[in-house]
Amino acid sequence: MECKIKNDIGTIYISEDVMLKVVGYAALECYGIVAMSSKRAKDGIVEWLGRENLSRGVQIRLVEDQLDVDLYIIVEYGVSVAEVCKTIVEVVRYKLESMTGVTVRRVNISVEGIRV
Repeated sequence: MECKIKNDIGTIYISEDVMLKVVGYAALECYGIVAMSSKRAKDGIVEWLGRENLSRGVQIRLVEDQLDVDLYIIVEYGVSVAEVCKTIVEVVRYKLESMTGVTVRRVNISVEGIRV
């Protein structure tokens, strides 16, 4: 899936991989997030991913010219999960909209674990 942005000069195409990495880096900038995670659907095992695999902890869907973003994260023990998620939603929405020009409709976060 690529995202198309039309303006008076022409059309800009942004690949899905670029948007996934923007979301991944934006999320990891937030305090309280330790890592991105990826769930393997067939056996339900959660994999912890480093910075090189940011796009595996992120899923995006284009819905009526707007994006829905799903994040799968590991949070730090002792922090308020609700506050970390609230911050992530704000930062991801701002970074994605300012860097790509795409409107973000919804950011869904699944906390897959806590690390001490």
